[in-house]
Amino acid sequence: MNQESPRGKLEGKRALVTGAGRGIGRAIAVKLASEGARVLAADLDAEPLEETAALVRSVGGYCEEFAGDVTDPEYGERVVETMRARLGGIEIIVNNAGYIWNTTIQKTSDEQWYAMLDVHATAPFRILRAAQRYFKEAAAADLGTNEAPHRKVVNVSSVSGVYGAATQLAYASGKAAVIGLTKTLAREWGRYRVNVNCVAFGLIETRLTEGRAGATIEVQGRELKVGFPPELREAIPRSIALGRAGTPEDAAGAVFLLCLPESDFVTGQVLECSGGPTPGM
Repeated sequence: MNQESPRGKLEGKRALVTGAGRGIGRAIAVKLASEGARVLAADLDAEPLEETAALVRSVGGYCEEFAGDVTDPEYGERVVETMRARLGGIEIIVNNAGYIWNTTIQKTSDEQWYAMLDVHATAPFRILRAAQRYFKEAAAADLGTNEAPHRKVVNVSSVSGVYGAATQLAYASGKAAVIGLTKTLAREWGRYRVNVNCVAFGLIETRLTEGRAGATIEVQGRELKVGFPPELREAIPRSIALGRAGTPEDAAGAVFLLCLPESDFVTGQVLECSGGPTPGM
């Protein structure tokens, strides 16, 4: 492919973004590419990925597509090898793929529990386990070079994983688990000059948080309720310090901060992108 990346803060970087077919993931892919990174956009479905790639290219960025199920046990190895084969390496990994499946504890099935842990915690674990060999090799190759680069991992969590949220038992548990993964790998991978951080999102305007009665999404043949009742969705921004929900571009900006060279001495941190604390937090 003869795409030329625009010059920017991430010039020469190669980035994997999961869940890049829609919403926050799409905005992250566009943001990183607009700053010069070459992006492999990954998602479950090929069609929205094509839309993401077209949007990236419309702003002069470089994007390739990788369709697949992040919860497949072989996915981590495949996507990392695809990055190496197509883009020649990895400097940035953004583990963003996920969805919500909410109920109270008495209604939470084992299937629901494991689905949330699989997509939010196990999938990032497998991707990062597969990437470890590459990061170790790359760090060894950098020895003796001037200004050896840092590589960046940004895992996506939620304020639900930090504070808990009613009816989000399985989702919040998965999002809390990825925080533990982040903090542990930050300690293990410092010697490779890999910064491992996490962004915990609050209310961001996506199809998962819309205020429309009866809103649903389909994931792997399951039709899942999403969003909030209209009156509740209208009231939530009043509890946010900045008085509004975030946009996907706001969310992408927070991820971008942790991919910058200026964040080379920041690792093991959870950055809340929520518009400010809500009452009681």
